[in-house]
Amino acid sequence: MTVYSTDCMPGRFIVFDGPDGSGTTRQSAIFADRLRKEGKAVVLTAEPTESAIGQEIRGMLNRDTMPSPGAIQLLFCADRDNHIETVIEPALRKGKTVVCDRYALSTIVYGSAQGIDKNWLKAINAKFPVPDITFITLPPFDVCMERINRRSTQDRFEMENFQRRVYEEYKSIEDPSVFFVDTSGSKQESADCIWRQYKSFLFPHSALHFNHDSA
Repeated sequence: MTVYSTDCMPGRFIVFDGPDGSGTTRQSAIFADRLRKEGKAVVLTAEPTESAIGQEIRGMLNRDTMPSPGAIQLLFCADRDNHIETVIEPALRKGKTVVCDRYALSTIVYGSAQGIDKNWLKAINAKFPVPDITFITLPPFDVCMERINRRSTQDRFEMENFQRRVYEEYKSIEDPSVFFVDTSGSKQESADCIWRQYKSFLFPHSALHFNHDSA
């Protein structure tokens, strides 16, 4: 089994995660574009991927019957393993910034909400690279559900009772490299908040200088 580490990789690894309807896809795209405008080499990617495994997962989520919760989460991990080997790790080694829409935290949160043992979920994801920073997009729960209900199709993970468990799982996370963003406002307001948190976390001295000059 390959154990991945970003310790010797010059690139940055940034993840956007959160419940359905919270804006991870939109905000990860805005963030990646902003990095590119600063001259950064950026790889914007997402999970589940477009690989054969990822497409199989997407198909399963829209079927009437599914494998067991544990089997589904192992498929997510298999997709992630391939994703890291073929996309994430090569980009980080080249010094690029990888911005990923969903990652291991999704497996832990959604799996826990399905009743899977959280320690087991953490153990099977322990070999994967740890992001430098994770943004959890977390507007009020009703906002998430309103956005989900506007979608033309919904998968099996988007039912309200399940999403409420998912929401509470995300809300309970405590980690110094995880930042919560209320994305109930405008896209630009949310994006600006994310950008400020990114700058203050990875470049604290620059952020302090900026704040001093802006006072």
